[in-house]
Amino acid sequence: MDQIAKPSPPKITDRPALLRQRERASQRDPALFLQERAACEVEERLNEVNRTFKNPAIITGWPNIWQNRIKNAEIFPDDEVLALRPGSHDLVIHALNLHWACDPVGQMIQSLRGLRPDGMFIATLFGGQTLAALRSHLASAESALTGGLSARILPMAEIRDLGALLQRAGFALPVADATPYKVTYQGTLALMRDLRAMGEANAQTARPRHFSRRKVIERAATQYDATADEDGRITALFEVITLTGWAPGPGQQQPLRPGTALTSLEEAIGAA
Repeated sequence: MDQIAKPSPPKITDRPALLRQRERASQRDPALFLQERAACEVEERLNEVNRTFKNPAIITGWPNIWQNRIKNAEIFPDDEVLALRPGSHDLVIHALNLHWACDPVGQMIQSLRGLRPDGMFIATLFGGQTLAALRSHLASAESALTGGLSARILPMAEIRDLGALLQRAGFALPVADATPYKVTYQGTLALMRDLRAMGEANAQTARPRHFSRRKVIERAATQYDATADEDGRITALFEVITLTGWAPGPGQQQPLRPGTALTSLEEAIGAA
């Protein structure tokens, strides 16, 4: 019997548009403070791991951020098909770009294939709470003025789903946690300019292909700016989720099977 071909993941991201945005940002005055902070967070976590990584790989759209950060690291672009060689690395870092992947599980699986047994995978990406206020005000303004909604901000995964994706990709000991970064701006338009300077403006395939109606942007900005603090600054939330997992390997620590615990939850609480 012929096998039924699995449907390809939807092309959520317009990859050429994303690359153009990154190029424009890098040629002007890039605002890469979140990329820098996420890279520092990864370094801090690696310092807590009692292991020396000899063949690390870094997947990033911003290679300059990672130059000289990790000793002996090979740097690869975040293409849909990663250039990782199978079984060549003891560490793979997917650096704050997995949210743009059309197939995030596929990216995880490719990363796993690039790892040796008991190799470490660590990824950072923007999570579902990112830009929640901007998303809400844009939706409210567009719905009120046009009666519809456009794809204006990339849909991002929730942390509760990302840990399951790690496990689905085949990683052992999957962990997902989130760090919120609250950044203040002198108004909504300043925030939008910064998103372009980050290379994180709208690059969805389904994005509007015409200039946004000025009244929609003006109404959203008016609503958002009304939430400003006493200094006239609005707050934008960026949720950076960190995923860690390990390539299965011999002698690796394993979670207990359900029902094999020696101490009940009731006893543990009573002993606390």
